[in-house]
Amino acid sequence: MIAEKARIAAAALTRRLVSVTVEGVSMEPAFQDGDQVLVIRRRRPRPGQVVVVESPFGKQGWREPPLPSRAAPSLVAARRWMIKRVVALPGDTVPRGLGLANVSDERVPAGMVVLLGDNPSSSFDSREFGYFPLVRLLGSVSLVSAVPR
Repeated sequence: MIAEKARIAAAALTRRLVSVTVEGVSMEPAFQDGDQVLVIRRRRPRPGQVVVVESPFGKQGWREPPLPSRAAPSLVAARRWMIKRVVALPGDTVPRGLGLANVSDERVPAGMVVLLGDNPSSSFDSREFGYFPLVRLLGSVSLVSAVPR
């Protein structure tokens, strides 16, 4: 009985928490290539918060529908993810002067978010893609385990 409860608790936890490895330099200096981050799935993001978002295939967008909010870890692992910082949420004023692609609204539309990498010279983000759908966010970064340098 205890083993069964532990198995159920572990399954629930893996649907709520995900470990992701940072790849690339788009979030330097805050996050380095190889850092591990713990992500709380489907937590409502706030401006300034770092999130993990499903990576589109270039400017064309995504090839598959969004994952369900309680998708199994194996389905999460099969997708491509990137780490970015939230700049604006639905209803927020669209930030000006950042050169956001395909953005002409005064306010961020419902269901969308503006995301930027901390390293603008090496980041594919809203400057190149425009708005990202909130349903493509995996969750918010909660804990970072830095790779020893």
